[in-house]
Amino acid sequence: MNQHDTNSLSQRGASGNKSVLRVDMNAYFEAIQNIYHPQDNPEGAFPLNVAENKLTWYLLRNKMQEITRSEDIPDWVAAYTSGKGDFRFRAAVAQFMTKFLTKCPIDPNRLACSAGAASVIEMTAFVLCNAGDVAAFPAPAYPVYKQDIQNIPEVERYDIITHHYPSSIKNGFLLDTIHLEQTLAAIKDKGKNWRMLVLTHPDNPTGGIYTYEQLLKITEWCLKHQIHLVVNEIYGLSLIDTQHPAIREDYDVAIPFVSFAQIMEQYQSDYLHLWYAFSKDFGISGFRVGLVYSYNASFLKAYENLNYTHLVSNYAQWLLQRILEEDDFVQHYISENQRLLTESYASVVRVLKKLNIPYTPARGSLFVWLDLSQCLAANTQNAEDELWLKCYTETGILLTPGQGFGHTKKGLFRLVHTCFATTELEVAMQRLEQFILTFRK
Repeated sequence: MNQHDTNSLSQRGASGNKSVLRVDMNAYFEAIQNIYHPQDNPEGAFPLNVAENKLTWYLLRNKMQEITRSEDIPDWVAAYTSGKGDFRFRAAVAQFMTKFLTKCPIDPNRLACSAGAASVIEMTAFVLCNAGDVAAFPAPAYPVYKQDIQNIPEVERYDIITHHYPSSIKNGFLLDTIHLEQTLAAIKDKGKNWRMLVLTHPDNPTGGIYTYEQLLKITEWCLKHQIHLVVNEIYGLSLIDTQHPAIREDYDVAIPFVSFAQIMEQYQSDYLHLWYAFSKDFGISGFRVGLVYSYNASFLKAYENLNYTHLVSNYAQWLLQRILEEDDFVQHYISENQRLLTESYASVVRVLKKLNIPYTPARGSLFVWLDLSQCLAANTQNAEDELWLKCYTETGILLTPGQGFGHTKKGLFRLVHTCFATTELEVAMQRLEQFILTFRK
């Protein structure tokens, strides 16, 4: 039998057989087999395409080892727990979110956890939407949202276009109710039902932050039209110090991060929901811990009933619970993470400024959204793909390609600046600088 024969599969299985999660994953797995090391592999690759924060893993690892060496594992870790996650874990998460993220009370009974952010996104779409419904995302937006909502829930992605040039959102997002009205009309014209609007705050890939007034205005519009508004705050503690000397001139206006949970507390609506996970702010994507917060009791009950195939390991819950209960450590960790995050971001921006490469000033997240369109052989998707591959093969730098983000301009790429220590990242930026200068010659 041909190993690629899908006749033995269901229609869903055959579709999954052909479904590529990301266009850059094969290159990523190749790159990590040849990863840069200053002594052992100085000519190695720099995979800067996957959203991993490796800057402060040493802090968490030390704390985890301290706990596991000194404490016995409790008996409940070996048993079944609630479909929403063990209450002791959710109580610790609620306390942590209240103090450090949301700055408003979080009720652990309104929290549910699943095995990673992707599981939470999938489960939320499955519970809130019917197959064929539409979820909308302001573009550019994380490409794999499409697979997360489509593969199992069978929900369609719609990209809301608010701008063309990255410089257009230098001082904040442009998303307004006029864009929402136009989106609603366009989706209705296709005979589809718009069920969910998803905002990422801070944003992936631009690093932008929504103002409180914007969130409030969008909330009121969604409630009026009974469209579920979900805000993903997975980068909520990965904030950039915009007063850093190397970058402060990029910010004409101050936009502080205000958690969407504060608006949820005000309205307590069935149509408002919050996502969070520990994979980015805490750099532990391999632990697979994602969360959803909602005032919708029916949603939470359905989520609990359906979540048993997505449960987080009890061991991971216990270990994170113990860490989150230590406020002094968490405060130190967040401060150190934001300091290192700002330094790594600044090291990238310095080179982009020197080369006059356009980029969107980030206020949070792990990314720089940069414009290399000047290097395109033509204004086409093929030319963008060729530039992406050329950059990788000639420099070892693997960026996230622009395909799938939903933007209209060609030549935009995402650079993850938290995959290496700053001293190593500077080597990558030297290579990128030489690549650009060689192209210009």
